[in-house]
Amino acid sequence: MKIIFAGTPANAARTLQALLAGPHEVVAVLTRPDAPVGRKRVLTPSATAAVAEAAGIPVFKANRVDQQLAAQLAATGAEVGVVVAYGALLKDFALEALPKGWLNLHYSLLPDWRGAAPVQRSILAGDKVTGVTLFQLDEGMDTGPTLDTVSTEIQPGESAGRLLDRLTELGITLLDQSLPLIEAGIARFSPQSTNTQARAAAKLSREDGLIHWANPAANIERQVLAMNPEPMAHTSIGADSLRVLDARLAPYLESEGEPGTLIFEPKRVLVVCGTKTTLQLLQVQPAGKNPMAAVDWARGAAGKVSRLG
Repeated sequence: MKIIFAGTPANAARTLQALLAGPHEVVAVLTRPDAPVGRKRVLTPSATAAVAEAAGIPVFKANRVDQQLAAQLAATGAEVGVVVAYGALLKDFALEALPKGWLNLHYSLLPDWRGAAPVQRSILAGDKVTGVTLFQLDEGMDTGPTLDTVSTEIQPGESAGRLLDRLTELGITLLDQSLPLIEAGIARFSPQSTNTQARAAAKLSREDGLIHWANPAANIERQVLAMNPEPMAHTSIGADSLRVLDARLAPYLESEGEPGTLIFEPKRVLVVCGTKTTLQLLQVQPAGKNPMAAVDWARGAAGKVSRLG
């Protein structure tokens, strides 16, 4: 079966690599335009574009699919489109450009967590279970009929990056199992359940990563995990910024003092949080430096810094 693949970030690129190793033919790739990367803001192809170009597959780069591009995609002879985090909605004329429509791998159990950041929002909310949904695109935001789902438990201490890695592999397996049904014309799609209240998974901003130490430590732990690898949880030390890459609730330890107060122990770095709870810092990144263990950072900070935020 001839496929057009649409995607942009690294997890989409991994899914594309899996498709290229399978029995189907990827005839074209749709991705977002090159974007500035790094301090020098060098224009760089997306991870998906890099994989496609290395494989010699034609690449279409666009922030949206207009009538002209939809006609070009149709001219490839593709039967179906597969979408993984492309980053833009498709209009009806684009959805109708391919005979078998467009499939989307979405990293939540739809209809829950519709939107751009379902993995991060699920961790932030303290969900215990998430998963992957394969559904057919319509003009709505993740509202199309579903073909199949796979669920998984969110592991304690699992960051958004590690969870996304697992969901990507589950999605690849789900796609491998489902494409033969699409090709044979026997796939059965079902409308999304109306029994589950859909939550909006809005894209995260840098402001979402700002730690408010007056919040309970359990909430801040989820924030730290959800923001890794981007946009990263962060706090301040005077005029400087400190990223918190990993942290855990320190159970059964009630702390006195103002939220944000640091407690330096021989083998632990703790921060007083709201409701007399305490967070243990595990990995941090001071401004202009590489990530480091919090206890290593503490060797230079102890005696100089007493409070964060």
